[in-house]
Amino acid sequence: MNVDMFFQNLQSVQDRYEFTPRDMWNMVETWVPTVQKPVKVVARKGSKQIGKITSAERGTLVTVAIAVSAIGNAVPPFLVFPRVHFHDHFLINSPLGSYGAANPSGWMKESDFVGFLNHFVKHTKCLKEHPVLLLLDNHESHLSIDGLNYCKANGIIALSFPHTALIGCNRMI
Repeated sequence: MNVDMFFQNLQSVQDRYEFTPRDMWNMVETWVPTVQKPVKVVARKGSKQIGKITSAERGTLVTVAIAVSAIGNAVPPFLVFPRVHFHDHFLINSPLGSYGAANPSGWMKESDFVGFLNHFVKHTKCLKEHPVLLLLDNHESHLSIDGLNYCKANGIIALSFPHTALIGCNRMI
């Protein structure tokens, strides 16, 4: 039922705005660790004991949000670091055009989502006169009044995917 409602909403939005594939975007968030674990361990033949080969640091998780269009174009990553204050050096060696924010949890918060939307608008160049469709999940940070107002003011038609824990499909049009 939720999935059917989502596709009905998607069809309604498509009928109203007639988006081309280049104007249809999917936003995805994930977390990446700051310390990697190796897949293989290399040791001298015959060794009875192998020492640690990775940093003893456990690392932390950084939230990464990206948006990809239906034709495969991508907005550079938006990263949320688990720190009180963001510093530009956090983005050293990140992909060109990446942008970042920080909050103590490292999770996407409402203000971080508005920051992502600003980053998204900068790279997609969407306007009220030429809107784009942004598909996203039902995470609470994506449902803020500030975020929805930003979308409306900048030509972003946001439609959320259904979530099995929710009744009905949250529609943000």
